[in-house]
Amino acid sequence: MTQPIIWVHGDCLSPQNPALQEHPDAPAIWVWDDALIEEWQLSLKRLTFIYECLLELPVVIRRGDVVREVLAFAKEHNTNLVVTTESVSPRFDMMCDEIEKTLDLEIFEVEPFFEYDGYIDLKRFSRYWKVAEKYVFE
Repeated sequence: MTQPIIWVHGDCLSPQNPALQEHPDAPAIWVWDDALIEEWQLSLKRLTFIYECLLELPVVIRRGDVVREVLAFAKEHNTNLVVTTESVSPRFDMMCDEIEKTLDLEIFEVEPFFEYDGYIDLKRFSRYWKVAEKYVFE
């Protein structure tokens, strides 16, 4: 088996990312998803925050169609295995389905920051934190 590549996405921008921990020497990629940035109308402040998180990770940063870039990165590294972490995003599921048409995909579970069943508005960190802090600092 060849060494995998790691696909890092916005739901696990941490040096403690389980895929990075499991494969510390594997090449990793982050792709700025133009379609998502446009759809969610991400602010420059949010993009800057994400970029600052990426600076702490051993990733190659690309821009464009996520699936196309991940597949190209895998081809460049002569591998048939992509590893990543889970996400609740329906977009993530669609991207995984596309990747799995060509490559093997292993998805690591991520330990939740806190347990919560209700709705949280994830477009602003302050809205997320307003709910989260009640559970984190019990």
